Amino acid sequence: MSRKEYQGMLELASEQVPFGVYAVEKADYAEMRHDRCSSMTQLKSLIRQFRAQGFKVYANGKDK
Repeated sequence: MSRKEYQGMLELASEQVPFGVYAVEKADYAEMRHDRCSSMTQLKSLIRQFRAQGFKVYANGKDK
């Protein structure tokens, strides 16, 4: 999959998860997720967990 196709997939995934994590990425590895959160605390905790493992996190519902 090309980088342009991947960016399109990220855009589509971001629309499907209004409040939560929709993708994580590390080096040449990317994983589409569908982790919905019920609170900002839960979202921040999930983001911290992925970042601690070295992932770049794509999420909706937080200040950018």
